[in-house]
Amino acid sequence: MTLQIGWRGELVDVKGNLPVVDEKAPDFTLTADDLTEITLADFAGQNLVLNIFPSIDTPTCATSTRRFNEELASLENTTVLCVSADLPFAQKRFCGSEGLERVKTASTFRSTFADDYGVRVLTGMRRGLTARVVVVIDTGGVVRHVELVKEVSTEPDYQAALAVL
Repeated sequence: MTLQIGWRGELVDVKGNLPVVDEKAPDFTLTADDLTEITLADFAGQNLVLNIFPSIDTPTCATSTRRFNEELASLENTTVLCVSADLPFAQKRFCGSEGLERVKTASTFRSTFADDYGVRVLTGMRRGLTARVVVVIDTGGVVRHVELVKEVSTEPDYQAALAVL
């Protein structure tokens, strides 16, 4: 299935096979800021918020990372994993310079995550990046919330993600 989102006045296609609420979350392997692998199994028994976005070096993506650092990462037994197509070095640089210590970052570098989670942008100049999507996975590995943000320059609904935790 292909979905469309707005990207600053342009409509772009997104792979669109997003995780399904009340079903098991798809497994994934991502690259951490030290180039090790991060998998879904690493978060077993925790709530996991996947804050998926195109690039840490854009204003809305940076804002969502800061906001999740403030709001959701302070919850007990909850990890916020900020996922983008950026290289792990850029993600680490950003969080280090911003003093963001309560979120973790992960790169789709060397990964099939963008396809497995249905978030790969398929058309336009930015094809290959990820759409802005929030996925909340509970302690049992079940998807409890999915939001595909329809305009990439718009922030996600933080309160909707918080409400299911």
